[in-house]
Amino acid sequence: MFSLLLPHPAAIIKNTKTRTLLIADPHIGWEMELQQKGIYVPSQTSKILTKLTTILMQYKPNALVILGDVKYTVVSIELGEWHDIPDFFKKLQTHVESISIVRGNHDANLEPMLPENIALLPATGAVFGDVGVFHGHTWPSPELLGCKTLVMGHLHPVVVFRDPTGYKMTRQVWLRANLDSEALAKTLLQKNRIKTAGSIKETLQKYCNIKLKATELYIMPSFNDFLGGRPINETLPRKESNGGKTLIGPVLRSEAVDVENSELHLLDGTYLGTLNQLRNLGKNN
Repeated sequence: MFSLLLPHPAAIIKNTKTRTLLIADPHIGWEMELQQKGIYVPSQTSKILTKLTTILMQYKPNALVILGDVKYTVVSIELGEWHDIPDFFKKLQTHVESISIVRGNHDANLEPMLPENIALLPATGAVFGDVGVFHGHTWPSPELLGCKTLVMGHLHPVVVFRDPTGYKMTRQVWLRANLDSEALAKTLLQKNRIKTAGSIKETLQKYCNIKLKATELYIMPSFNDFLGGRPINETLPRKESNGGKTLIGPVLRSEAVDVENSELHLLDGTYLGTLNQLRNLGKNN
């Protein structure tokens, strides 16, 4: 069973034996870029750690899975990251038995900073019960299509509201969208150079030993709430984009996800409506 842990930017996967906590995009070390520009912001790693350990102590999961972008730098490693990241995970290991990281686009050269017994999973994702998780900057593995629910990070979804005086309010959101599972399966088979033999479902079963089940996609808010996000209600619909500002990630840009009718919820659970409704509201204002 997959559940959001409102009001936290976290979710949990439960079955009869295990409880797996999911978070995404902590981006440890983001403040170092500001410091290089002359803006001094103290390290926020301890605040992120405190927030996460509070959730771990409350829900007592057996495992923690981070859906990518543990660090902020993309390829290089800043001096502060060499200290903050190992210390961050050593302290986490005292609160949870197992920690896994799905590699994100910011996680190059992450291995030397990780303590022992932390699993680094491919960016194409992994399966936990009936939930398939991946970061989102690349296509997921066909293996995830055997799960009812897919979960990704990467987008840092937020909504922006503006009043007539120009005041802007930004809030993190969860995004849930319906999937066209056969369209996604067809694309993933093509990306993996598997020719369709018979129906899409038959091909997936024959070559991947997977029964097609995927019906929904959740996009997690960034666990690091100090970061900005992508104002999804100010992006353009796919059919109107023409190179304009759209949602990022190959899955969201495909025809397999019903992004326009996706449901948006604030972290406290408040339902805001669909993405299309919020876009139209912005036009009316």
